[in-house]
Amino acid sequence: MSEARPLDYRSAGVDIAAADDSKHRIKSLVESTFTAGTRGAFGGFGGMFRVPKEMKDPLLVSSADGVGTKIKVAIEADRHDTVGHDLVNHCVNDILVQGAVPLFFLDYVAFGKLVPETVEAIVRGVAAGCIENGCALIGGETAEMPGLYTPPDYDLAGFIVGAVEEGQVISRGGARAGDVLIALGSSGLHTNGYSLARTIVRDRLKLGPSDPFPGADGRTVADVLLAVHRSYLGVLKPVLGHVHAMAHITGGGIPGNLDRALPPDIDAIVNTKSWDVPGVFRVLQKGGGVSDSEMFRAFNMGVGMVVATDEAGADAVCASARRGSVDSWEIGRLRAGSGRVELN
Repeated sequence: MSEARPLDYRSAGVDIAAADDSKHRIKSLVESTFTAGTRGAFGGFGGMFRVPKEMKDPLLVSSADGVGTKIKVAIEADRHDTVGHDLVNHCVNDILVQGAVPLFFLDYVAFGKLVPETVEAIVRGVAAGCIENGCALIGGETAEMPGLYTPPDYDLAGFIVGAVEEGQVISRGGARAGDVLIALGSSGLHTNGYSLARTIVRDRLKLGPSDPFPGADGRTVADVLLAVHRSYLGVLKPVLGHVHAMAHITGGGIPGNLDRALPPDIDAIVNTKSWDVPGVFRVLQKGGGVSDSEMFRAFNMGVGMVVATDEAGADAVCASARRGSVDSWEIGRLRAGSGRVELN
């Protein structure tokens, strides 16, 4: 009877050398994001960050999220340097609606088979997002879990912590009847609706990642579907004092997110004729035969953020958006009601 050969971690599917290679590759990327509040060095067991001394009564605001099945588009296109940027911008927008600005970020990437080059590309995107938004990447985890994920699949999640002065928190209680609703344009699908979008593109339109996307001036399917989720921090931070309430338009679309910014006695009346829906959504709707109501529940339809403010605040928000080259327009109004969003 032959003797069984000795086992090691690699024979069980976990390559420690690949993990070490990945850490070496991302060290400079992580360190490029460090800000004045960063404490400690790359490779510690925990990340450290000092709350800004200039803040008098700070509240920490945190959020965690992923980018959903947009990752499948990245895998199919073998283009991994955008989803990390998506992740940071999504999380930044989520805490921005409460008036918070980001302090630091942590990421988590899990593979069936760890590929150092892919890790490096993903973290390059995370670092780009952190630099854009002025937050430090102070920690994270890269895991290899054979049997749980089937190569080349991987998963990605992010965790953000920001701060806001307690007296400057933006909440749904700030919205009031008569407020103007200002929309800020999206840069594409952002990070929601991809399960439906991929089904339409793959099964109905019969297009692959490198094929031209219909009506997109020569851009490919990958170019259109991997457009980076826009951060609104740059255009909204200067005008946060004018904002009564905000909604980041993600999964659930306008009706499923704007209601989260409304008091129970206020309705939002949205004029869906106030903007031209971008071509990517029109192509998807026609290709999938999707109803209007389903499109507005599954996708952002060209609206990445909705801001509730008064008339003077609306002018300030739109002016700041113009300076940041972000489209903005009046999308509707608030009125007395029962916390509903009405699409007209």
